[in-house]
Amino acid sequence: MDFKNSTFMYILGGIVGIFVIAQSVYFLVKALRRGKALGITGSVIKKTIFSSAVFAVLPSISILIGLIGLTSALGLPLPWIRLSVLGAVTYELPAATTALNALGQSIADPITNPAAFTAVAWVMTLGCITPLIIIPLFLKKIQGGIHKLQKRDTKWGDLFITALFLGMISAFLGMGISDGLLSILTLLTSALLMGICGVLVKVKKVKWLENFALPISMLGAMACSIAYANILPANLLPQGLWN
Repeated sequence: MDFKNSTFMYILGGIVGIFVIAQSVYFLVKALRRGKALGITGSVIKKTIFSSAVFAVLPSISILIGLIGLTSALGLPLPWIRLSVLGAVTYELPAATTALNALGQSIADPITNPAAFTAVAWVMTLGCITPLIIIPLFLKKIQGGIHKLQKRDTKWGDLFITALFLGMISAFLGMGISDGLLSILTLLTSALLMGICGVLVKVKKVKWLENFALPISMLGAMACSIAYANILPANLLPQGLWN
């Protein structure tokens, strides 16, 4: 039996899924009751629910893409559990990839060693637990320190925030270009598609495209990467990739 897709893993996934759905329904009911108590009309409530659903579902397309990408190596239940609770595509994929690379494996190959699967699961889970500890205990102190810095020197305060953001982005960029020309071309294609979507939204006022920008850039870059892999010479492709 494939331990990654065992009955036990599916049961765990089902429990997590039911909990997430139950929590969402609970807060939805509470919000409806509160809205009625405040005298908000039914039409406004329905419009709010519809717009919120669209805003939540459409960006989730990118999460589905990440789920599919992780499934080949990790099976379905673990990525499903991770991405339905605290996980994010921008974290889960790099975390799993880094853990597998450290073990001498690739995210594109199915894991056959239970110990490797366990190591990846721990890396994905423990890293995401950290914010749950830091935010309740230290967020107020961190924000206070940043506000003091901004009050004392607005210019340096803005530079500090920008540096933190660029540091985070640089970590993802490093991983994005680590596999050579194919990764770089795919990254640039994704950035170009995102830029085009941004221009259409801001300049051409194509507002509906705003919720589709991320999945379009991801899917478009994925499709182009397949073309790049078949065009580029074999010596420029990542080791083990066939074209």
